Amino acid sequence: MDHFINTISTWILPVLISITMHEAAHGYVANLLGDNTAKKLGRVTLNPFKHIDRFGTVILPIILIIIK
Repeated sequence: MDHFINTISTWILPVLISITMHEAAHGYVANLLGDNTAKKLGRVTLNPFKHIDRFGTVILPIILIIIK
């Protein structure tokens, strides 16, 4: 159990935070440059659940794991 908590705190949380900030920054800059698509989709936020895409985040990784 201790190893699991260590793995989460060392890898999963920082990766989740950095990916969320990265994607929110993409949406923010796109909005500044006139493309309001990300803003319309609610992706200019630090909420990681708003950045989950059904195909790219869920379906594609599952398919790749299966065909490996």
